[in-house]
Amino acid sequence: MALDSKVPNTNGPLSEMWTNYKDHINLVNPANKRNIDVIVVGTGLAGGSAAATLAELGYNVKAFCFQDSPRRAHSIAAQGGINAAKNYQGDGDSTYRLFYDTVKGGDYRSREANVYRLAEVSTNIIDQCVAQGVPLAREYGGLLDNRSFGGALVSRTFYAKGQTGQQLLLGAYSAMNRQIGRGKIKMYNRHEMLDLVIVDGKARGIIARNLVTGEIERHSAHAVVVGSGGYGNVFFLSTNAMGSNATAAWKIHKKGAFFANPCYTQIHPTCIPVSGDHQSKLTLMSESLRNDGRIWVPKNIEDAIAIREGRKTAIDLSEDERDYYLERRYPAFGNLVPRDVASRAAKERCDAGYGVNKTGQAVFLDFAAAIQRYGKEKAYVKGIEHTATPEQIIEMGTAVVADKYGNLFQMYEKIVDENPYKMPMKIFPAVHYTMGGTWVDYNLMTTIPGCFSIGESNFSDHGANRLGASALMQGLADGYFVLPYTIGAYLAPDIKTGPIPTNTPEFEAAENNVRTQLERFVNNKGSHSVDYFHKILGKIMWDKVGMARNAQGLTEAIQEISELRERFYKEVLVPGTMDSFNQELEKAMRVADFLELGELFAKDALHRKESCGGHFREEYQTPEGEAQRDDENFAYVAAWEYTGKPSEAILHKEELKFENIKLVQRSYK
Repeated sequence: MALDSKVPNTNGPLSEMWTNYKDHINLVNPANKRNIDVIVVGTGLAGGSAAATLAELGYNVKAFCFQDSPRRAHSIAAQGGINAAKNYQGDGDSTYRLFYDTVKGGDYRSREANVYRLAEVSTNIIDQCVAQGVPLAREYGGLLDNRSFGGALVSRTFYAKGQTGQQLLLGAYSAMNRQIGRGKIKMYNRHEMLDLVIVDGKARGIIARNLVTGEIERHSAHAVVVGSGGYGNVFFLSTNAMGSNATAAWKIHKKGAFFANPCYTQIHPTCIPVSGDHQSKLTLMSESLRNDGRIWVPKNIEDAIAIREGRKTAIDLSEDERDYYLERRYPAFGNLVPRDVASRAAKERCDAGYGVNKTGQAVFLDFAAAIQRYGKEKAYVKGIEHTATPEQIIEMGTAVVADKYGNLFQMYEKIVDENPYKMPMKIFPAVHYTMGGTWVDYNLMTTIPGCFSIGESNFSDHGANRLGASALMQGLADGYFVLPYTIGAYLAPDIKTGPIPTNTPEFEAAENNVRTQLERFVNNKGSHSVDYFHKILGKIMWDKVGMARNAQGLTEAIQEISELRERFYKEVLVPGTMDSFNQELEKAMRVADFLELGELFAKDALHRKESCGGHFREEYQTPEGEAQRDDENFAYVAAWEYTGKPSEAILHKEELKFENIKLVQRSYK
């Protein structure tokens, strides 16, 4: 099967492609939209904004989430901000520059047309959110404020202190609630999609399980939209919410949707380090902290050992005894290099023995210089620059830092029990985001007609590495401004189809398939919990498919995951019944999917014999230790077709064409 990206051939400039495309696609008459049903699975920023917008347009929307409310979607955890090419700072930003930074940041492994469209609609997102009342930060004069994020030399990140995702989600949720109140969205909380129903080659519904009663339900529609997020929890330990899962995306993959670039996962450089075996998740400290925080390790290994053994602390070391390794290696971007670069640099220092916590897996994130700088600035403004005491400078500087990042500092102190205003934070990279996902064309439709994938659950916009503050941008761009157009073009021929019945053989077969899987788990009576297997899978993934990979480790991982999956089905214990509230059964279904996805993940990483973005193969690196791409042989999207087993998945390639950006070795020096 040849992949057709359906990128419009306008023979015009890239900057006019999306506008021209919208001008010529099919539309659904407003009076006909009320005759069409759309299912949206997932109600985070992508799914929530899509559901609200489609309902506002007049479609009948059925929205599903496994949480008790869309308010609890994992999008709420995003902290730092959302990118938009508004150029409010007058520092040279533009749609093209955001497009360029995103393609470069993704190590030239994303589709040009999609990325340009993303940059183009980014400006609309901010206007939409302000109109909804999202309390984005403002400058003294009342204009929206911006800050800078990694991989960019401009300030284009809009933010709401350290809780941008939460505030944006409240905006989308408010828009959803208006439509729920009008009856245009029927909300199915605590429901999980467990299969896709295909009728005559088109996605026509889903099988969902009511997680409270255990009832298995059939739901039909003229199109199905999956916006269920990423699959970072395949690593067990990640910054994802514990419930985040890949089940909806994996189920449509098993029904025919190709899965693209599964090996592209993002390791975030500023997370609270692992402290022991008891943990079930990790905590992200926002990338925005790298605006003012300086990252360092001791220059001398003896000092690193002394700090690990508790004989010294960070503040015992003078400036000359510190190695600000990002500023040293990347003078142009310094602490604001992209996440993949910062993560690998931290790992390199820790592997060399310079780690600063008991496990040796941490570096410092230090705000002392920022506190001094802000304190002196405040003193100057108050006219006391010559009389202010050192204590006053620190007090005033601390107040400024607290105003910008206070809730993040409070969170760190509650978890680590150490005051980050006085002692540098300890951070280390952790799994955060997945750039891979279901393959979609320019219309955001998968290889199954009528089945769309939006937000983190698709692969389309970030290439091999996502720039900070671009996740929220893509989720809202897809939901508010892209899907509402493209899905209309698909649905236009469906206006006379009428309601889709659920008493058909296709629904019957899909329901029986789900019931069989559930019965298998509750009747298994094994000896180990679901988490027991998930932890083993996560360790394999981190050790052999994590920040650095090689052929031997990946080959071993594929074999080990396959064997673990066999053990899982023989030995897992799922107590309780399937017709009741049963969280172990929920987890068992999700981990079963992770055990297949993890193998495909490693298989994809093994076949891609190059390093790019979040995919770092140790065999392919420059003499300076940077990622070494192979554009001649690997400038394509790897889209995998399910054939029964991950080991037998068939590779399809979408060649990537770069006509507006020249491919060069990425450099942030």
